[in-house]
Amino acid sequence: TGAQQSATVANPASGASPDLLPHFQLEPEDVYIVKNKAVSLACRATPATQIYFKCNGEWVHQGDHVTQHSTDRSTGLPVMEVRIEVTRQQVEKIFGLEEYWCQCVAWSSSGTTKSQKAFVRIAYLRKNFEQEPTAREVSIEQGIVLPCRPPEGVPPAEVEWLRNEELVDPALDANVYVTPEHSLVLRQARLADTANYTCVAKNIVARRRSASAAITVYVNGGWSTWTQWSGCSTSCGRGWQKRSRTCTNPTPLNGGAFCEGQNVQKTACTTLCPVDGAWSEWSKWSECGAECTHWRSRECSEPAPRNGGRDCHGPELDTRNCTSELCTHAAPGAEDVALYVGLVAVAVCLVLLLLVGVLVYCRKKGGLDADVADSSILTAGFQPVSIKPSKADNPSLLTIQPDLSTTTMTYQGSLCPRQDGPAKLQLPNGHLLSPLGAGRHTLHHSSPAAEGADFVARLSTQSYFRSLPRGTNNMAYGTFNFLGGRLMIPNTGISLLIPPDAIPRGKIYEVYLTLHKQEEVRLPLAGCQTLLSPIVSCGPPGVLLTRPAILAMGHCVEASAENWSIRLKKQSCEGTWEDVLQLGAEPCTELYYCQLEAQACYVFTEQLGRFALVGESLSMAASKRLKLVLFAPAACPSLEYNIRVYCLSDTQDVLKEVIQLEKQLGGQLIGAPRVLHFKDSYHNLRLSIHDMPSSLWKSKLLASYQEIPFYHIWSGLQPFLHCTFTLERLSTSTCELACKIWVWQVEGDGQSFTVNFNIAKDTRFSDWLVPDEVGTPALVGPSAFKIPFLIRQKIISSLDPPGTRGADWRTLAQKLNLDSHLSFFASKASPTAMILNLWEARHFPNGNLSQLAAAVAEVGKQEGALFSEAEC
Repeated sequence: TGAQQSATVANPASGASPDLLPHFQLEPEDVYIVKNKAVSLACRATPATQIYFKCNGEWVHQGDHVTQHSTDRSTGLPVMEVRIEVTRQQVEKIFGLEEYWCQCVAWSSSGTTKSQKAFVRIAYLRKNFEQEPTAREVSIEQGIVLPCRPPEGVPPAEVEWLRNEELVDPALDANVYVTPEHSLVLRQARLADTANYTCVAKNIVARRRSASAAITVYVNGGWSTWTQWSGCSTSCGRGWQKRSRTCTNPTPLNGGAFCEGQNVQKTACTTLCPVDGAWSEWSKWSECGAECTHWRSRECSEPAPRNGGRDCHGPELDTRNCTSELCTHAAPGAEDVALYVGLVAVAVCLVLLLLVGVLVYCRKKGGLDADVADSSILTAGFQPVSIKPSKADNPSLLTIQPDLSTTTMTYQGSLCPRQDGPAKLQLPNGHLLSPLGAGRHTLHHSSPAAEGADFVARLSTQSYFRSLPRGTNNMAYGTFNFLGGRLMIPNTGISLLIPPDAIPRGKIYEVYLTLHKQEEVRLPLAGCQTLLSPIVSCGPPGVLLTRPAILAMGHCVEASAENWSIRLKKQSCEGTWEDVLQLGAEPCTELYYCQLEAQACYVFTEQLGRFALVGESLSMAASKRLKLVLFAPAACPSLEYNIRVYCLSDTQDVLKEVIQLEKQLGGQLIGAPRVLHFKDSYHNLRLSIHDMPSSLWKSKLLASYQEIPFYHIWSGLQPFLHCTFTLERLSTSTCELACKIWVWQVEGDGQSFTVNFNIAKDTRFSDWLVPDEVGTPALVGPSAFKIPFLIRQKIISSLDPPGTRGADWRTLAQKLNLDSHLSFFASKASPTAMILNLWEARHFPNGNLSQLAAAVAEVGKQEGALFSEAEC
């Protein structure tokens, strides 16, 4: 089938021009005969003396032609147009032998030309579909395929789909598409897709409808989280308590299955009975005093009140007058007078010494500015550069000492920057915190507990710091000048690096670093957003930094550009959270930059404040890392035994908090923590216990598994999510427990824990404890850095200028696998300093300095060779 190209038969007369051969302006085209209506075929040619149709190789009778003559206005040549009609009977005569076709033949004085063949077919559409859609019941989010094979027809039928008699348009609904075989596909079934579906086939002859197929999308029920345990049914002695859940997460719809298991759990409880306090016996009377009284006491200890019992009523101290024989009054004698005179003389001497000291102090201070302190304060506050004597061949390389005699100043004024413009806030000279006063201040290396409490107390007077934690366990602070330093919160992976020259020379800042618990700071999340890191504050905000500080903190994201949109958020002084940086995108400001690595992120910031890393999933393939940790009591004096399974964000700070909490509860860590990748698939996390010897143990839970809702885990705002498996041993002589605990995401991969241990009374699992990190919260000056100060300056001065062969900071970044950040480094005054600062943040305190020396040496600069020779 199809059109056939025109063929020309040339029989030119002697001397005729080939341009006078006839050519067709209109050729016959394929047509369909609908029912019994005849069809018309036409052709037009110029110049032509005769035109006839030939159908199936036979000439059509001359009388069946309708001819029309005209003249082409542009060429003046004659034009001839011919039409014929073809009936259904003519076509049916040759039905089954071959297809019916017709062709025009045009003559002129120069030769003959044939047109293309036009096929004439009888159109039809049969009634019965070869395959029709069938009714189905499917679970929500399940894919659906509705097949449809239309009836045989000429021309082939076109197919469209109706949903409840309304046209389904795939262009308007991305969840729907139609395959080339005419099947309707619903990628993920929704409740709105519950309807009657009809396949419609049509061509120029007729329109046929298939039988309607009813699609029902059902939702299986899911349990909500358990409520809190109710209070014990008895106020004293043995009773019971219960908790409940409902089949509403989600509620079953359209015939979906109801939740399996019990909706109420009961467990035994014992409430300690209150014991009222009672007085002990009175003590003996004391000796008679100068005021002719003596006393006696008693204690509320036989028994002491406990378990909510009432305290003792009545006085605990009893006094009365002494008898006349025991009470004597002596008149003051000469010894008492001498004592009083001596005390007055000592007081006069102390006042004179104080006056002399004040005069000397004022005379010395008269020649100094009010904001200037002598260099001895700095010398006492910062350790000197710890560098070995220089080698003989390089006498000046390691002998330069840092200048510690600069004027000391502190920051004064508002701790929140004004929003006047993009320029950095210029800060006046003065004091950082008003309670410090205007005198000289001693600098400290670290933050003892007493000084930490005083530091937090002073910060609490500022409105922006009202949300700082009251304790100092998750806080570090120090006093820094231009030499810089480092703050660290042990066991959390959180640190703040203040590089050299980040603080202007002549200024001294008190800087703090604190870790917030999620319940302390409200971080609003929307849509699919999730908290990926701890919430960390460093400050005070608003201070002037000439170079970016580097804030290091852990995260729990499995990052990929196609699955995640990750943003760095910062809380403003008004309390609102703002996006200051989108990772992977071109930064809109030079104040912030972030390098995201597998376990941690490093935030470059020139403005201190409160930061958090927030992600938004772009597909259900996005996943977070969960750390699964098991705890159990260290001793089990009763028949009941609990195993707690924590599902934590995979960051060090959360694990630290859980271990501290379990130490207070008397729990012990069972085995090493495991990592589980939790996907954004809207599926809950399930936990179950298996392979427990039934002859020795039984579970007190009625359900076969427990669940933690998806959104509780995904938001990241609830740090200590856990499930408790309550077991009961059938005999007190049973001291061994062997079982498996499975943890998995519904329709996803999971983790199993093999639990095998002895629970004899007072048994301790000391080998499984996580050791505490040893570290100093604050390091000031050169002791905070791996790279010696003078060597660092040599590297910067050597690699900052562009090299002739590319032997500069760009090559160093490539050697250290930091070449993806070249644009950020290039935007700073000293790109080499940025690279070395990042190396310090990533590798302190266990970094391999010799590897860095080798990388510098490979750059090819002379200073790189000097660095490799230095004894670091």
